[in-house]
Amino acid sequence: MSAAVNTETLDWANLAFGYMPTDYNVRCRFADGKWGPVEESTSETIEMHIAATALHYGQEIFEGLKAFRGKDGKIRIFRLEENAKRIRESAKGIMMEPIPEDLFREMVIRVVKLNERFVPPYGSGASLYIRPLEIGMSARIGVKPADEYMFMIMVSPVGPYFKEGFRPTNICIMREFDRVAPKGTGRWKVGGNYAASLDAGDRAHSLGYSAVLYLDPKEKKYLDECGPANFFAIKEGKYITPASESILPSITNMSLQQIARDLGIEVEARHIPIEELDSIDEAAACGTAAVASPIARIDDLDTGRQYVIAPDGQPGPITTRLYDTLRGIQLGDLPDTHGWNTVL
Repeated sequence: MSAAVNTETLDWANLAFGYMPTDYNVRCRFADGKWGPVEESTSETIEMHIAATALHYGQEIFEGLKAFRGKDGKIRIFRLEENAKRIRESAKGIMMEPIPEDLFREMVIRVVKLNERFVPPYGSGASLYIRPLEIGMSARIGVKPADEYMFMIMVSPVGPYFKEGFRPTNICIMREFDRVAPKGTGRWKVGGNYAASLDAGDRAHSLGYSAVLYLDPKEKKYLDECGPANFFAIKEGKYITPASESILPSITNMSLQQIARDLGIEVEARHIPIEELDSIDEAAACGTAAVASPIARIDDLDTGRQYVIAPDGQPGPITTRLYDTLRGIQLGDLPDTHGWNTVL
């Protein structure tokens, strides 16, 4: 299929955030207590047993990271070591085989090099999205972990996650839905978390909102995740973000917090009561896919309250500076003082 994709004629600046066939994916199997050799594949399908634990008991974890082409022509992969650590934590959380960090690194670099022609050109605003995925392969009818796993990495060139790009959008609060349980799988990147968000997300989109701002699943008092992303706000010059064991630790959020500190901005990771939305100056959803998506207004659909964050419809100055700095580091336009990029 990928042979039909002519990258010379692609409209890189107008790519959707979606799947596009590329030349290769890479795969590695865990069986008999060890990881096997890395395989390169041109197939877009896999063969698995109809009783595989991935299909029946949700033994499925994944990651998302990006590669960028700089003005110097070099390709930079952003913070792959953090993704390697996070997928290991996810594996431990649902009793899957953790992927060795050196294997993760080797396979990410290999799949990017194999699909180098799909890394979008500098200045296009697009990037190469990298999707590592681990699934349980053993046939099980009883509820127990697999002892065979497959780890795969596919890639696809993508445009911005939110079609509006770096422009404020409206989001909403709904108490009818929980993204995860209080002591559940929220801190791990498992597919079930996203399945649980589909209904709420679909309803939000149908009402014209870009995402749902979830409240904490236990008390419904504090801000939680923002759709598929973390939430942060600027209040009195401070960077504040929810702290909760049900929130996925976002590598983008972690990076933005470090950049904020570098810029002399105080960072607070803590419970944020919903009432505090009245007194914030800027807000955004942040994650690998969107980087930072500014928020214009938050509508509480249950109480009718509206929290206007960006009355002029423009991103706030601190959010803009954080976004521009992170993008500059990813593209190689700004110094990578923390050594976040793997340069190919």
